[in-house]
Formats: sequence, C-alpha cells, structure tokens
Amino acid sequence: MSFTVEERGALNSLSYRLFFKNAEGKYISPFHDIPMYADESQKIFHMVVEVPRWTNAKMEIGTKDLLNPIKQDVKKGKLRYVANVFPHKGYIWNYGAIPQTWEDPAHKDGDTGCCGDNDPIDVCEIGSKVCSRGEVIKVKALGILAMIDEGETDWKVIAIDVEDSEAKDFNNIGDVQRLKPGYLEATVDWFRRYKIPDGKPENKFAFNDEFKDKVSHFYIYYFSHCV
Repeated sequence: MSFTVEERGALNSLSYRLFFKNAEGKYISPFHDIPMYADESQKIFHMVVEVPRWTNAKMEIGTKDLLNPIKQDVKKGKLRYVANVFPHKGYIWNYGAIPQTWEDPAHKDGDTGCCGDNDPIDVCEIGSKVCSRGEVIKVKALGILAMIDEGETDWKVIAIDVEDSEAKDFNNIGDVQRLKPGYLEATVDWFRRYKIPDGKPENKFAFNDEFKDKVSHFYIYYFSHCV
C-alpha cells in the first residue's frame, strides 16, 4: 500500500495544505482512508508524519477540513510554531498520528480523569531517520505516555519505524531506556515545558510521569473509533 502527497500553497503560510493520494492517484483522507494497522497480526501501525524531527512548525491533520489535509495550526489568526525550549531544537522525534483513531472528548479516561482531546492518537517516532512531512510509515509501538494537556487526555505513543536499522533491538519501553539513555526523560521534559513560552502552565501526566510499557492493541482500541 503506497501513498503520495501533493503540496498546495506556500510553506509557512495560511494557505499551505498537503493532500494525500492513493496508488491509483485518487485523493484520500489520511484520517479516514489510511488503515490504522499496517499488519494487525504483528501489531504494526501506520503513522502519518505531520512534523519532521528538529522542525518547529506545528503541523497537523485538518480533521474538520475536506479530505483532511495536513496544514499548520493557527491561533488568533497566526501560524503556530513550537519554541526551542533549551536544550531542545524543535520537535525531538518525528511526530505524527495513527490514522482512524480518535480521542473521544465525551469519554473521561479512568487513568487521567480527563476527557479526550478530539484528535487522532499522537506518535513520537524515535528512529534514526528524519522523515518527510506527509510520509506514511509503518511503526512498532514501544510504550505510551499519558499527558494531560490543558485538562484534556492526550496520549503519546512512543514507536519506531519498522524499517529503521535498529528496529529489531527495540521491543518495549525498557529497550528505549537502555539503548537511548535520556531520551524518555527528554520526552517528558519537552512535553511538560513546550507551551511555557506561550504563557501556558506546565503540562501534567498520569502514572507519576512514567511511561507505560509496550502498548497493547487494547489501548489503541480503547481510545480509538473508526471514523
């Protein structure tokens, strides 16, 4: 299964859009039409890359737009960027979403005590490659972080591209701790502080700021709805 993208408008502008096409060249929605699973038997998920590592523009799937293109988030008429929160530069992973998932704003999560954020489930891909915006990759889930963002549940899945040269060595969150020391701590630090330059308070986390080990498909189905 392959996908291509078509850019419209200038990057870093209000008009920028990134549309998706399938192998037949037909326009599709990355939210509705790309399968959640790349291989359900192996629990391998598709990930739509919204933000390449080290970049700052806050890009996201336009869940309310026709065909759900990727676009830059806007607040009060201005394009949104994440600040460089020392010592980090932009996003510290390839950041994106699992298609056909949705965190229900009407469902109060038992672990966080908060309802969902009305967006697809987010993914932080930790492989060695810097991905391209709009790239659709296959990822292996390693763990999950339960962030509470302005009173909303906002799960973050830690994953690695199955095509990464090191993917075979990563099978759970303990492998990340062992093979990439400091990366998980940096991830919590980044999510905790990235909104402070915008005048927002620190984000909070369930489970005493700890990652839950290896995401089961229960987690994904519990927080997802086919849309």
